[in-house]
Amino acid sequence: MTDGMVTRRGLLKGALAIGGGGLIVAGAGGEVVAASSSLAAKNTPTPYTNMFRRPPVLMPTEQGVDDKGPFHRYRLTQKIGQASILPGLTTKIAGYNGIFPGPTIKVPQGTRAEVRIANALGAHPLYKGEFSTVTHLHGSASLPQYDGYANDHTRPGHAKTYRYPNWQQARTMWYHDHNHRTTAKNAFVGLAAMYHLSDPYERAQLPQGEFDVPVVVSDMAFKSDGSVKFDGEDNAGFMGDVILVNGVPWPKMRVKPRVYRFRFLVSSISRSYRFTLGNGEPVHVVATDGGMTPKVNAVSSWRHAPAERYEVLIDFRKYKPGTKIELKNLSNKNNEDYGNTGKVMQFEVVADTAAPDPYVIPKTLDLGPQPFANLGAIDVNRLTPDMATARRSMRLERKHGIWTVNGETWDDVEKTGFQRVFAKPKPYDVEIWDLVNESGGWFHPLHIHLIDGKIIGRNNTPNRQAYAWEGGGKDVFYLGENETVSVLMQFTTGGGNAGGRYMVHCHNLIHEDNDMMIQFAVGDINANDPIKSDAAYGDTEPEQPVVYAPSYPLGT
Repeated sequence: MTDGMVTRRGLLKGALAIGGGGLIVAGAGGEVVAASSSLAAKNTPTPYTNMFRRPPVLMPTEQGVDDKGPFHRYRLTQKIGQASILPGLTTKIAGYNGIFPGPTIKVPQGTRAEVRIANALGAHPLYKGEFSTVTHLHGSASLPQYDGYANDHTRPGHAKTYRYPNWQQARTMWYHDHNHRTTAKNAFVGLAAMYHLSDPYERAQLPQGEFDVPVVVSDMAFKSDGSVKFDGEDNAGFMGDVILVNGVPWPKMRVKPRVYRFRFLVSSISRSYRFTLGNGEPVHVVATDGGMTPKVNAVSSWRHAPAERYEVLIDFRKYKPGTKIELKNLSNKNNEDYGNTGKVMQFEVVADTAAPDPYVIPKTLDLGPQPFANLGAIDVNRLTPDMATARRSMRLERKHGIWTVNGETWDDVEKTGFQRVFAKPKPYDVEIWDLVNESGGWFHPLHIHLIDGKIIGRNNTPNRQAYAWEGGGKDVFYLGENETVSVLMQFTTGGGNAGGRYMVHCHNLIHEDNDMMIQFAVGDINANDPIKSDAAYGDTEPEQPVVYAPSYPLGT
C-alpha cells in the first residue's frame, strides 16, 4: 500500500475501537478517524424534522466616512456557548458571539471594515491548555498582519482589530480560526462564519434578500451527553456521522415557487461532498470562491471540498406547493460515510401569494470592472498562460509519516524565523503553479492565501481542465487522488503598502495542524510583518450589546 493510502479493508484491519461509540482510529498509516455518535435513540436527530435557519446578520457598531472613504466597525467576542443541536441535549460550543455558525457580516465593495475580535474563551471543549485564537478572513486580499497568520495568536483576555480592505469584486467569504496546531479543534467546535462582499453588478444580476440564502455545511459526532466527539491526533482526517446545515442537523426549508440563490460553504474539518438534487434536476453555478463566473453552467452535481464556496441557483417555479426535494450528498473517494451522511437537507415548496417571479436565469454574468486595473491588475478569468513570468511546482506528499509541501512543513518555516518562502513574486506578477498531489490515495483541498486562481489544466492534459462548476476564480483547489492541477494566478495586492508573507496549506485542517503548510512572499518579504505589525492587545473594554439585523422566519 502506498504511504498515505488507506483502503476500507486496511482501515478496519488496523483499527482500534474505543468505547461504545464506534470511534475508529487507523493503524500504522494513521490515515483517518471516523466517529459515529454515542447518542441514545431519543437524542438522535431525525433528518428533515428540524427547521432551517439562517445565521444572524451582524450590524456595525459604527459607520461613516473619513479621509480614506467609507468604513464600518464591528465587534465580535469569541466565547463559550450552549447550542441546541440534538433533541433533549445541549452542546458546548466555542463561537463568535457564542453561536455556531457565527454571525454573517455583510459589507459593500469599497467600504473598509474594522472588526474587533475579543478572546473571552474559557476552557476548550476538546483539550486542556490555553485557548488562543487567530482569525482568518478566507477569500480576502488582506494585509499579512490581518490575514490570520497562524502564529499571530490572540490569547484569552486579549483582543485584535482586523482591518479588511474590501476592494475586491463581490464574493462569498468566511472567517474562521487559524491558530497554529489547534485550527481543526477550534473550527470544529464553532469558530466559523460567513462574510458577504457585495457590489452593484452582483446586486443587479443575482437574487437578493430572502432569496439569497447562506448554507454552511459541516459534519459532527457527539458523545452520549451531547458534547462533541473528536479525535484528530496524528491522523489525516476526521469525519462525523451528523450532517449540519447552519448548525441544524438535516433541516427542512420552506421555499416559494421562485428562483433562489444558495451560497454553499463547506466548513467541515476533512469531509468533502458531492451535492445533487434528489430529483436529478440541475442547478446553475453562478459564483465560485472568487465571485461571479463569466458563464453560468448547469450541473447535475458538484464536488465540494472543505473551505470551497459555490453559489448556485435553484428554480422552484416548476413545482406545486407541497413538493419535497432532497439535497443529497453522493460523497467522494476517501470519505467515511454513515447511514445518513448521504442526506443534507430538504426543500418543501409552499404557496406564494405574490406575483409570479419574473427572474430569468442568466447565461452569462457581467463581473464589472477589475479593481486596480490602472496598476496592472487583470480579471482572473482573463488571465492567459502567456502572461506568466514563472512556472513553479508544488508537491504535496507524505514523508516519514509527516504531511509535507515540497518536502517542507511549517516547522521548517518557524525554524528560520519565518523567513523561508516558497516563492517571491512581485506585486501584480502572473505565475503558473502546478499543484501535484503525490500523497498516494488521499485528496487535498489546497488553499493559497491572497490570490484568485484560474484552473488551466489537470494532470497536464489539455482536455482535462476546470470542471463545469469551477468556471471562476478559486482560492481552494481540490486535488483529487494522485492529481495535478495547474493554476494561473496574479498576485494582486491592491494599492499602498501592500505585500509581505502569506500561507499555503491543506484545508483538511488536521493536515494543516500537522504542519502541512508553507508560505510565499509578495514584494518585500519583511513588509507588514504578520505577527508584529499590529499585534493583539490586552482587552480591557467591556463587552457591548450585540445588534443583529431583522431575521427571516424560521424555516425559510
